[in-house]
Amino acid sequence: MVGGVKKIVKKGLLGEMGFNKGGGTINWFPGHMAAATRAIRDRLKVSDLVIEVRDARIPLSSANEDLQPMLSGKRRVIALNKKDLANPNIMPKWMRYFDSCKQDCLSINAHSKGSVKKLLDLVEFKLKELISREPTLLVMVVGVPNVGKSALINSIHQIASDRFPVQQKMKRATVGPLPGVTQDIAGFKIAHKPSIYVLDTPGVLVPSIPDVETGLKLALAGSIKDSVVGEERIAQYLLAVLNTRGTPLHWKHLDNRRMEGLPIESDEKPEYNLKDLLPKRKKPLDRSGVRYIEDLVTEVQRALFVPLSDFNGSLENETDLEILIEQQFEALQKALKIPHKASEARTMVSKKFLTLFRTGKLGPFILDDVPDVSNAVS
Repeated sequence: MVGGVKKIVKKGLLGEMGFNKGGGTINWFPGHMAAATRAIRDRLKVSDLVIEVRDARIPLSSANEDLQPMLSGKRRVIALNKKDLANPNIMPKWMRYFDSCKQDCLSINAHSKGSVKKLLDLVEFKLKELISREPTLLVMVVGVPNVGKSALINSIHQIASDRFPVQQKMKRATVGPLPGVTQDIAGFKIAHKPSIYVLDTPGVLVPSIPDVETGLKLALAGSIKDSVVGEERIAQYLLAVLNTRGTPLHWKHLDNRRMEGLPIESDEKPEYNLKDLLPKRKKPLDRSGVRYIEDLVTEVQRALFVPLSDFNGSLENETDLEILIEQQFEALQKALKIPHKASEARTMVSKKFLTLFRTGKLGPFILDDVPDVSNAVS
């Protein structure tokens, strides 16, 4: 990431983030997640392979650091989900990075059966050496909140139901009890002879975040509740990222009327639904609603482009960057038609702006930088 973003984050110019400096506990880490983490550790011991679901926009930041030591010793496939929201020009570099780490990785769309079938094919291939000697194999799915783990589990369930119709009427199949586990584990059967089950597991978020910027990326991607960090701070961070990358300058001649069908909606969280961007009188998301959102995207992009194109300061200077962001906030408020007198105006601007980003309407992005091969993960 360009220096200006790191400076504005490091100096705390976006305010207190809800994490402690140097990587403290995140304020909202609830007790049930701590219990889930312990349960997953137990289940990992009896799993033959792990599918670790990450957000393709933050391939490293969405890793569960607490579980990495255990995962590194297991057969593992990293599934970079939401590939439709990630920059396709950068994704091959990430594939090469994970390949250099000797780590199996696949970019997927959890809502696409074809995409999920490719993932399951890779899983079965990775288990081939065990097939001859194990009657039952267990595959575990793990991931931090809102990376699309539930959507993936649902797609796997549909595929499993097609392969084994007896599962169609079942919400989940039961496997167990298993050695070392005190309760039955729910899962779906995806193969026979040997039987391969995909375990349905609870989501967990890292209780400790290594740095503030990682926390902001997780918040921007929706893995941390907006209310913890604050919508305005997340929006300021997004603007800092866009500006330092020069993204708005590419929008000068952009034709936004290339959208086809209905817009993408979040697969797990209803907080960012494009219907929320429509005027209250327009509830159904019909073609006129789609056209309204297209026009809105154009106005938002213009609101970011004009201040940046007129900007004479330095993006490396945190004070200059702050001034630019403030100008863009004012322009966004006009573009989004939010009254200046509204008491929650900045929050309303931030929510709508974040919705456009999270649903892919501002374009595909990858927020993490590809590391040097020398920094390869284990």
